[in-house]
Amino acid sequence: MDRLDLYALFVRIAECGSFTKAAEAAGISRSAASMAIAALEARLGTRLLNRSTRRVSVTEEGRALAERCRRLLNDADEAEAMFRPSGSPHGLVRAGMPGRLGRRVVAPCLGEFLDRHPGVDVELRLADRSIDLVGSGVDCTVRVGELAGSTLVARRLGRIEFINVASPAYLAEHGTPLHPRDLGAHRMVRFVPPSGGRPERFEWQEPAGPRHLEVPGRVLVDSAEAQIACALAGLGLIQIPAYDVRDDLARGALVEILPQWRAEAWPVHLLFPARDHMTRRVAVFADWL
Repeated sequence: MDRLDLYALFVRIAECGSFTKAAEAAGISRSAASMAIAALEARLGTRLLNRSTRRVSVTEEGRALAERCRRLLNDADEAEAMFRPSGSPHGLVRAGMPGRLGRRVVAPCLGEFLDRHPGVDVELRLADRSIDLVGSGVDCTVRVGELAGSTLVARRLGRIEFINVASPAYLAEHGTPLHPRDLGAHRMVRFVPPSGGRPERFEWQEPAGPRHLEVPGRVLVDSAEAQIACALAGLGLIQIPAYDVRDDLARGALVEILPQWRAEAWPVHLLFPARDHMTRRVAVFADWL
């Protein structure tokens, strides 16, 4: 096994946490994979992996080496791409992003990117939590919201607009609010972050900044799917990303209310570990996003 193949094997083990799966992907036996990594650890004089009966995890030294190995493998792939007839980007892009954004916005349009770049494959890793770029093995990740002291390279993609909606049945029973001061007579399906915290309040923008109002409600939820389902059932009004209810608005199942009093839009960024190690395939994916 040459050095690049060894590094590729180590990266696979670090990403999937399994000697067996990594060995299968490399077309070798589990024992051969284990011996190769043991030899690598002996040569470097440090433990790279913590082994248990259930899972393999990387040590801090292993984490650092995995990141360097990914860069080396990307550089090698880019070097070979220079001599392909088309000179087009080639390989796999691993991109992390929030689940609903990936399902509702990115995945439906992904065919356009694949047609434009036939040499590039895409692996979407969807998770409603911040994805660790180094530990997870992704090339880039979409982050929604303000970036708090991130050391990663960030590229602004746009912003997510929020909208206020309710079902026609709810509005027929309770009336249509024309101003936030009317909301005292209404109900809101309130969202509680899965990680904990207080229920979100109704928010709108004024020249002096955002304003918040406690709107009564009998239902608390910790997922956007449940929030939308409750709104469709007439249990109250909601504030939700516009892309989440685009189809419901189009078919009349939900109606926009208080269009002049929307919550502040959230910024969306694409994060990378380092710009100088961005491969062409990741660059074209970022441009497409």
